[in-house]
Amino acid sequence: MIKVILLGSGNVATHLFQAFSKVDEIEVVQVFSRTISKDFPENIQTSDFTEIREADIYIICVSDNAIASVSNQLQFENRLVVHTSGSTDINVLDSKNRNGVFYPLQTFTKNKAVDFSQIPICIETEVPSDFEIIEKLAKSVSNSVYLINGNQRKALHVSAVFVCNFTNHLYTIGNTICLENNIPFEILQPLIKETAKKIKSLSPSEAQTGPAVRNDKKTIEKHIDFLTNENQKEIYKILTKSIQNGEKL
Repeated sequence: MIKVILLGSGNVATHLFQAFSKVDEIEVVQVFSRTISKDFPENIQTSDFTEIREADIYIICVSDNAIASVSNQLQFENRLVVHTSGSTDINVLDSKNRNGVFYPLQTFTKNKAVDFSQIPICIETEVPSDFEIIEKLAKSVSNSVYLINGNQRKALHVSAVFVCNFTNHLYTIGNTICLENNIPFEILQPLIKETAKKIKSLSPSEAQTGPAVRNDKKTIEKHIDFLTNENQKEIYKILTKSIQNGEKL
């Protein structure tokens, strides 16, 4: 039995709690947060650092700029403490404990269920002997576990921002243009699904289509002329130029 304590009550903590609760070999013995949350049983919650119980692993699931503060306020020493951030160094954790990283590479929304078995988990430890328990914990909920060092994790996080956050923002722009012209956004959803599906069998550069890669100047100019929002025009121009320059290895 692996005893886990979650430090935080946001999206990541909520989804980890749900995933761990389905595994017999894992017990979430406590959830630490500033306020009582309805997403966890009340009898395992605390907001007092002095009341944090003993466990095999402590997982800090807070915003990146709060990780160090939470780590520094822990009242114990020489226990295994990990954070879940993709862009934060392992050494931000207080050295009084043995430190690691347990980074689930996924976008989380609290009320949107996910299949944790399909989520890659990137792990790292300072002490080699701690790797076994972090790996066991990760493999108990995910089919994809990777040993990823700090520099690789930063690269992954930047890549994730491009393929997830920036892409979703482009969906937002597309949705806005549709709404302004009385078009249901649902019309674009089969195109979005097929675009994502193609990169399972093709590299992203091989799957690239559209007027930019064809250097269809007339269509490009028509699109730019159609757009009235200057921000949308600039984004269109920047992405067109990037495609034409070719982001290839």
